[in-house]
Amino acid sequence: MRALIFRALVVLVAAGLPLHAWAETIERVTVEGSQRIETETIRSYMTIHVGDQYDPEKVDNSLKALFATGLFGDVSIAHDPGVLTVRVAENPIINQVAFEGNRKIGADTLKKEVQLQPRMVFSRARVQSDVQRIIELYRRSGRFAATVEPKIIKLSQNRVNLVFEISEGDVTKVRGIEFIGNKHYSDSQLASVIATKQAHWWRFFSGADTYDPDRLTYDREALRRFYLSEGYADFRVVSAVADLTRDRRAFYITFTIEEGNRYKFGEVKIKTALKQLHAKALAPLVETKTGTTFNADQINKTVDALTYAAGEAGYAFVDIRPEIHRDRKARKVDITYDIVEGPRVYVERINISGNVRTREYVIRREFRLAEGDAFNTAKLDRSKERINALGFFNKVDVSQEQGSAPDRTVVNVEVEEKSTGEFSLGAGFSTSDAVLGEISITERNLLGRGQYARIGLLASFRRQEIDLSFTEPYFLGRHQSAGFDVYRTRTDFQDESSFDSSTTGITLRTGVPLSEHLTLSGRYTLRNDRISNVDHGASILIKEAQGSELTSSVGYRLSYDRRDDPTRPTKGFDVDLHQDFAGAGGSVRYIRSEVSYESYYPITGNVIASLRLSDGYIFGLGQDVHITDRFFRGGSSFRGFDIAGIGPRDLNSKHNDALGGNAYYQGTAEISFPLGLPKEFGILGSVFTDVGSLWDIDRTAPGVVDDKSVRASVGVGIFWESPFGPVRVDFAKAVKKERYDDTQFFRFNVGTRF
Repeated sequence: MRALIFRALVVLVAAGLPLHAWAETIERVTVEGSQRIETETIRSYMTIHVGDQYDPEKVDNSLKALFATGLFGDVSIAHDPGVLTVRVAENPIINQVAFEGNRKIGADTLKKEVQLQPRMVFSRARVQSDVQRIIELYRRSGRFAATVEPKIIKLSQNRVNLVFEISEGDVTKVRGIEFIGNKHYSDSQLASVIATKQAHWWRFFSGADTYDPDRLTYDREALRRFYLSEGYADFRVVSAVADLTRDRRAFYITFTIEEGNRYKFGEVKIKTALKQLHAKALAPLVETKTGTTFNADQINKTVDALTYAAGEAGYAFVDIRPEIHRDRKARKVDITYDIVEGPRVYVERINISGNVRTREYVIRREFRLAEGDAFNTAKLDRSKERINALGFFNKVDVSQEQGSAPDRTVVNVEVEEKSTGEFSLGAGFSTSDAVLGEISITERNLLGRGQYARIGLLASFRRQEIDLSFTEPYFLGRHQSAGFDVYRTRTDFQDESSFDSSTTGITLRTGVPLSEHLTLSGRYTLRNDRISNVDHGASILIKEAQGSELTSSVGYRLSYDRRDDPTRPTKGFDVDLHQDFAGAGGSVRYIRSEVSYESYYPITGNVIASLRLSDGYIFGLGQDVHITDRFFRGGSSFRGFDIAGIGPRDLNSKHNDALGGNAYYQGTAEISFPLGLPKEFGILGSVFTDVGSLWDIDRTAPGVVDDKSVRASVGVGIFWESPFGPVRVDFAKAVKKERYDDTQFFRFNVGTRF
């Protein structure tokens, strides 16, 4: 027995444990060095307490637990028989957090990014974490050379001021972009596909030459989509590497790709198991034609078209699977569109987030799906397009997730709002109005309700205008717009027709969509037109028209729009018919009708052909048509001719006064194309021809000419979407005209807002 006890003591001594600690009970735990933190609070963090048996492992764990609180800069635990002495050095309290050297990112933005705030406990680990957060924020803005140095200013009562000294550095540009493995397309062609651009002096208004990892990810997908649309079904991006230079001022980006072979579409079939959908009837919707170059975009468009067709036939749940069979030897891709009844899935919930200012119902009413509806991918895509078309958001992300049951799906919509208000000061020059200035206040999302409001003032040597507009897109909660326009305009027509014109009026508007692309709108207008300051040598017909006329008219517009983009269309067409009926009060009675057609055809790349046709006619009801109600053509409406340059004219008047016409027709064919300059310049060229005529006045007089002869012009133009505003220059030659027409070879317009 004695031998066993002796051996145990030897083991304890060898383990480094004092003999007096063996089975020792802790009788007291004392704390030294605490200032703000209560002693009992410090003891509560420990894992060993009074009454416990002494255990080195528990002491070590207590030490770790105290450090883990972040409250202490230093902690030690001393042991005496029955007593543990805990010595702590408390971390100071932060009095103030400040930033120095930050010019490109504001202090408010940086304060939101860092975790440490005033009245929090200072911790070196948290400081280093915040340093990395600030550096990452600068990297997201393209400044990879940014450095951050935290400085501590000690104050009384164990307080400190924390200062982040920031050296922002220059924006880290992309100095070079290289492609490896491209055989069929040059580096310059591929560079035009991706969003990242190589730094050049002319890109000082663009951020595309700043390195952005997210943009690089997008570029990989852009390259893939480009090659798949050009027939390279085996294409893949092997790698996309961004190498930072040693001075951290620039990146070199290298894309390594495998193009593979070019394929054509082989056999294209439609297989349907649905009784109401027949393959022959659906065949015209298929864009993938046998023998044409393989194009993945055409496959996606065909699936969307077939999905819409199935929905119209009453099949809410369809699953269209393009089965692709690739023949690498023949370099053909056979496709079978297999249409089967898909799983019945319903929309359980639509969640909307990110809309800080915009009311949720403004976004929700643009959805083509509602909670409880059968889920439809095509309708979901259309909903996203409509939300984007509002123009209220920088980004719209729509995703899905599993609902509460297998047949339920949850749609999540995350938006990023952008500024919709605009205070504009405008200045410009044109060959018609000379120098002009404009000031306006516009809000496209008034109070977050989606309403449009504008008040503006324009002045030039030729024209002065003030106007107030308001539009409610969903009047009384219905899918029906309502609004009004109040305006006053004064125009100098002395050079064209020897008189001045002033108009004061109000228009009430309403509109309702009849279908996804067809819109019907109505309006009522009450306006007063006054002709004054008539030159003594003016036409007798203009002298007779001197004075005021009050017009009270109702009208409508029917518009069918299938363009891909209403502001920058590249394909599709638009048909517009509108009529006005004057005579419901006032002194003027007429019926005016106009119809127009526009179509756009992508030829190749950014080369777009367009065709515009228009026709108009007005006739008086028991009276002659007043000169202010007639049509005038020329200037920007008929290039190659001056303002009011064609149509009826009094050759006996002092200035060969233009009288306007009651009828016109016009056609314009135009092809726009890039000029080979960097895309960032936003410069396009065009060739065009205008053909048409203007004729018919109710009364005539000696010297008045009025005929239906055709006028035509051809020309070239340059359009620049400059940082200062749109610039348009046209050179047009009237190739078919009458001797009394006023022509104009050069036309120039430029404007800006700031």
